[in-house]
Amino acid sequence: MDSALAPQPVRLDPFGADQHTENAGLRAAGPAVLVELPGGVVVWAVTHHDTLQALLNDPRVGKNPQLWTTFREGRLPEGWPLMNFVTVPGMVTADGADHRRLRGLVTQAFTPRRIAELAPAIEARAAALLDEVALLEGDFDLRRHFAYPLPMQVIGELLGLPPKQQDELHELSDTLVSSSATPGAAVAAQQGLFALLGGLAAAKRAEPGDDLTSDLIAAREADDRLTEMELVGTLLLMLIAGHETTLNLITNAVRALLAHPEQLAAVLDGTYTWSAVVEETLRYDSPVGQFPLRYAAEDIEVGGVTIRRGEALLASYAAAGRDSGHFPDADRFDLGRAPAKHLSLGHGPHFCLGAGLARLEAETALRLLFTRFPGLRLADGPAPEPIASFVSNSVKTLLVRQG
Repeated sequence: MDSALAPQPVRLDPFGADQHTENAGLRAAGPAVLVELPGGVVVWAVTHHDTLQALLNDPRVGKNPQLWTTFREGRLPEGWPLMNFVTVPGMVTADGADHRRLRGLVTQAFTPRRIAELAPAIEARAAALLDEVALLEGDFDLRRHFAYPLPMQVIGELLGLPPKQQDELHELSDTLVSSSATPGAAVAAQQGLFALLGGLAAAKRAEPGDDLTSDLIAAREADDRLTEMELVGTLLLMLIAGHETTLNLITNAVRALLAHPEQLAAVLDGTYTWSAVVEETLRYDSPVGQFPLRYAAEDIEVGGVTIRRGEALLASYAAAGRDSGHFPDADRFDLGRAPAKHLSLGHGPHFCLGAGLARLEAETALRLLFTRFPGLRLADGPAPEPIASFVSNSVKTLLVRQG
């Protein structure tokens, strides 16, 4: 940090071994606390709900990495695992008119009408996957066999991705959102994704189809509004956000329901809706833990501390979701709690464009899963291992068995 008097930063566990315990300590330290990321990079984690909500909508906080002194001066470690969140051109690194321009190009894919039109196809895909699950014997990984393929197939079809490439793209995107990847792995994942998505763009340019990639190319070629790097960056964002978040959301919701059978019973008897399950899961166990990065365009006073111009911030969504100052009894999974807006899908100009699609996919998946297998239960054995990342918040596998 710039000040010699800055407090000692808290080192975030890059493997995300116990995010909720770590987040409790961060919240106790104040609404904004210095944390150390891999490579000794120091930023502010904003962990209180009201503070985070205000900052997400604050025009003094931007997404352009040129605002960040550490980046601008070339002081980030080579092969830094979170570099892609900073350098890939697109909506997550743009502000103002540039952001509105890019966002406008993809809004067409996520209008309420278009999402509603996807509902029958999502229902059919989920049912087909559950037909395959029904053939599995003994304990099986619900994340691998159901929570992952459903959103991957949906976003794959939206983008026009060849099915044979979807597994490879998922593995690469997993590495890209990992905060524990080695420098070599992080660079290789970025190169691999850019090569595959660049190839997709080239194929769609040669033979356009009824998909969003072709629509984006047409928009680019019509009035030169989208550069080639912005095109690939936008495809990358949609690929990752379009399946990683929903994959974690479905996994976390199933895990929470099976750990709270009385809550599941209340859903199955109609007391609570599947929408309530999705919203409470988003609050209680956000699929995104800490999202990098935003930057102070000028000095900002936050909870008695000053975030200086040129410093970076993490949006601590999982921490904010369990802020007891905003959500009573915040560590309890409670489908009956009074409706309260969480921040897990963002807020302000960068609110998740695919929020409606993620909600539809998760509600459909959960409804069909527990209608088909109302006796589903967690497999015996140790607790599942968390994903090795503080960006993603979920578990690597979710072993269950049919009741």
